[in-house]
Amino acid sequence: GKRVRPILTILCGKLVGYSNGILLHKMAAMIEYIHTATLLHDDVVDGSGMRRGRQTANKLFGNAASVLVGDFIYTRSFQMMIESNSLEILKVMANSTNKISEGEVLQLLNIGRIDITEEDYFNVIYSKTAVLFEAAAFVAGIVADITEDKIKNLANFSKHLGIAFQIIDDTLDYVGQVELIGKNLGDDLKEGKVTLPLIYLLNHHQDINEVNIIKMAISNPQNANIQQIIDIILKSNAVNYCARIAKEHIDKALINIHPFPNSPYKDALINLAEQSIKRCQTV
Repeated sequence: GKRVRPILTILCGKLVGYSNGILLHKMAAMIEYIHTATLLHDDVVDGSGMRRGRQTANKLFGNAASVLVGDFIYTRSFQMMIESNSLEILKVMANSTNKISEGEVLQLLNIGRIDITEEDYFNVIYSKTAVLFEAAAFVAGIVADITEDKIKNLANFSKHLGIAFQIIDDTLDYVGQVELIGKNLGDDLKEGKVTLPLIYLLNHHQDINEVNIIKMAISNPQNANIQQIIDIILKSNAVNYCARIAKEHIDKALINIHPFPNSPYKDALINLAEQSIKRCQTV
């Protein structure tokens, strides 16, 4: 996997001069455990058969094993939080994991909606994705015992990076290379998820017949012609629009990292943000 979230924890901690590698790495692992647990559960809910180019756990071992292992990893992450001896970390992570669950429920409620707005979409991706990016940096700041303003800068950097990251993932679901994204194109639509490329078409595309095709595909995803939807997206301005919105969030992220002194860790965080947006520019 990408392991972006634990990388953020480690780099943010190093950026502000924290030197206790054991605790910082343990909190980074805790963040990744939570992410892994959510993926195991998500694949069961979505009925996904492939992730990162490999068969999913639920495909290989069944839903029961996948859910139970997800629960085990999730609860192990809370044991690791306790080892930090920080009530503040426990509060941050309890609120974050609750928000992640809320995002998954919101996404479920939005399935098949042709009236979904961009505001609805951003509420979902903040909750289900960006909030854990945000927490990854927040935890690093707490461990390093830095000022509230500095923690806010780190958290905002990571939050906007997470939002951009999800926008790009959602765009690549239609126009990426299967061997690079590790799943079949159009999987989001097949699962009934209405993401930013489709929301753009619903609101801005000029060809009414093609808009109706999109609406029919959203309403009846199992019978959707995925290649037809991809062709409509590619000839529209949807990819450019999504890339522009993602770039705006990357710019906001970089503004928040700017106040920190120059270092290899700052360079790495900037590079991480810039490389994220380049994933979409290769389309």
